[in-house]
Amino acid sequence: MRHSALPLLFAAAMSTPARAQEPPVFEARVSQVHVDAEVLTEAGQVVTGLTMDDFRVFDEGSQQRIVACRTDEEPLDVILLIDTSGSMRLAPQKLGAAAHQALAELKRGDRVAVMRFDTATTLVSPFTEDLDATEQTILGLTRFRFRGGTYIHQAIDDAAQYLLKERRTRRRRAIVIVTDNVGSRTISEKRVVRDLWEADAVLSGLIFSQPGYEVRRAIVAVLAPYALIRAGHGMNHIAEETGRDTIRADEPGTAFPAIMHRLRTRYNLYYPTPEGEPGSCRSIRVELGPEARRLHPDARVYARRGYRLEPQ
Repeated sequence: MRHSALPLLFAAAMSTPARAQEPPVFEARVSQVHVDAEVLTEAGQVVTGLTMDDFRVFDEGSQQRIVACRTDEEPLDVILLIDTSGSMRLAPQKLGAAAHQALAELKRGDRVAVMRFDTATTLVSPFTEDLDATEQTILGLTRFRFRGGTYIHQAIDDAAQYLLKERRTRRRRAIVIVTDNVGSRTISEKRVVRDLWEADAVLSGLIFSQPGYEVRRAIVAVLAPYALIRAGHGMNHIAEETGRDTIRADEPGTAFPAIMHRLRTRYNLYYPTPEGEPGSCRSIRVELGPEARRLHPDARVYARRGYRLEPQ
């Protein structure tokens, strides 16, 4: 969900004194668009300490009035989407070690679900706050026989659909996909992006670099040149549309925890929902304001590039 008419979600919460002191963005009868944004320097360092005056948000090309910017650490809902296809058969040992370090970055109240995929997507473990149990689930996957083809786009969309079925709460939503990014096109990127916007979720990709990677790519390119997801392109584009990027790592033990940490350091921006045709998709562009650009000239803002205007 990208924006909401909030009476249904927060009417009960607003009736208590504790909730009554929350920022204006959560007041009843207010419909607002939420944009989850991250600011990184060219060297990959997170830029912190910005306020809503440091951002400029454009909806369909028109600058919007930002009414709130939250920087507090909200709990995470993270889906770990793990590629268990045949091309990942050399990854299990590294995956187990990296998962332990990644989960150590999470905090009390965070929830994790685990899904695996090859040509089909399977929910291995639903959302839970028991991170020890999640680690055991991932270790169990490392003993799984990795085989079959790789339907990356379908798997990402399945994860988005799972989020759409979950009751929306005040949690940051993310899908972290672990894959070598070699697979076959099954559904359109446009559909996947739309469903991720609908779920208000960012996609982060951890791409395993494995021995023989280029050889396998060459073979797939010859056998199915039009089906191949080009490395660094297919998943990258989807991630960028949701406000995240992909990281290629020979040793995921450092990259995986970094992804988890960065999910928590993002800015939550809100602006009033513009008028428009219900159900239509609208574009978003987020930039730094002049003063912030002066202070951080090499910084880049990562934010989703659109949303679907919900029916009234």
